[in-house]
Amino acid sequence: MSDQSRALPDRPSLRYLKLEAKRRLSAGEFATLHQAQLAIAREHGLPSWAALKEHIEAAAPASHALTQVRWIMSRFAAAGTPEWAPPGEEELRRHFDDHYLSLVPPDTLTGLLGAVAERLREDLADVRAEPLSLRARAADLRIEAATEAGPPHRLRSLRLYLLETKVKDPRVAAPATRTSGPVPEEAAAVAADSFAELGLVGLIVAGAADDGSVWVTARGWASLDDDDVLLPDHRFPAYSVTKLVTSIAVLRLVADGRVRLDEPANAYLRTIRLADDGVTVRELLSHTGGVDSPASMFADRVPDLASVTGPVAACGGPRGAFAYGNGGYALLGQLIADVTESRYEEAATRMVLEPLGMSDSWFPRSGPVTGAATGHRLTDEGMFERVPTQVSILPAAGGLWTTAADLVRFGLAWSSLLPDALVREALRPQAERDRLGGQAGLGWMLMLPKDVAGQPGAGSGFSASLIIRPGRVGQGGQTWVVLTNRTALVEPVNERLALPIA
Repeated sequence: MSDQSRALPDRPSLRYLKLEAKRRLSAGEFATLHQAQLAIAREHGLPSWAALKEHIEAAAPASHALTQVRWIMSRFAAAGTPEWAPPGEEELRRHFDDHYLSLVPPDTLTGLLGAVAERLREDLADVRAEPLSLRARAADLRIEAATEAGPPHRLRSLRLYLLETKVKDPRVAAPATRTSGPVPEEAAAVAADSFAELGLVGLIVAGAADDGSVWVTARGWASLDDDDVLLPDHRFPAYSVTKLVTSIAVLRLVADGRVRLDEPANAYLRTIRLADDGVTVRELLSHTGGVDSPASMFADRVPDLASVTGPVAACGGPRGAFAYGNGGYALLGQLIADVTESRYEEAATRMVLEPLGMSDSWFPRSGPVTGAATGHRLTDEGMFERVPTQVSILPAAGGLWTTAADLVRFGLAWSSLLPDALVREALRPQAERDRLGGQAGLGWMLMLPKDVAGQPGAGSGFSASLIIRPGRVGQGGQTWVVLTNRTALVEPVNERLALPIA
């Protein structure tokens, strides 16, 4: 054990010293991590690792974000116990700014923080604190926060998401990275952090530079069993992101005068009818038609739609209220086919994919899919295993297979296919969808206070997310895409790109 005295740098990093302890343990200098940490503490003139941690935190610049997060932890740690009383709106407004509370109303915020109370009782770890921002961990909960620039330094952003702690598979310990285009430094950092935090096999993050050029970073493996490194051009199922392609195809028919948004969908359906004659095309696009969805979404081959829905599709849900589902979009696919007198896949390719240059995107009728990554799932033992490749039984709701670059092209240029009035209508709220300020447009899921729109997708062995910041009509916008070959919640990854915390 070293007894050499060392001086701490001007801005010591506990994270760096933790990595240094692990490096020296791996090099065989110490038998245990505890011994390595103790030696480092003593080298810096402190009697224990705990004392070193306390010294570094005290020496760090004051972090208003850290102060606010510590208030949250102390205030909500006892949530759910008989003696605990939730904070009122006035108390919350002393710690969260008005804009944040317009996005997350006080009652909703109290419920969300109360739901993670058990984790808030743990000490903070992996703390990266700046004066106005914080990134840390409490148990398996990632915490990201940012405050106002001036007093009273209330929180203007707070993001919480669960980390994956079950992964034990040694094959994912040293992921390779392959890139295409000028990947921004912050995007590369997000990909590196998220790969480990979410417990992934492969992760693709993509977007566009200011000049419109597409960049892609791919991390990990396309297939663990085959030791196949993930590449930027590997294909993935987009799942529910497909609904955006379907919505744009329908809106192109509207622009051509062949379909009217507020006409009953049955006016255009020929092969399959809706049980409710009053359901309109607009209601199908905005998930307010009450159309039933099949219980299972995946199979080895795409069946005939009538064998899934029957000749008359059931409408058992409440009409006029938002209820996200796949049945309505399956019928929109049939509407496209009936109006164009061609298969949905052919019409969507001709009307959307080809004009946008999405040459690596298509609708396979069965698996396996050429050039595609392999889906995986995590076993109870923490090991990854292959998921058999299946396709969506409803091509218009989840059947698109694509690359990250093609999805970025879609996000950047979809509006070029429509008149400005229909672009605005697609991005206009048609229905409220949750208590967090979300709305449904025509195909797009909207979060107007954050100025973003998008669509997630998840299914058998894969996940996808597309987020855009539309900008003004006719002036383009920004696009971010995340793809993984494990079913996981990837929206936090995309939010870190589209909505930076600091």
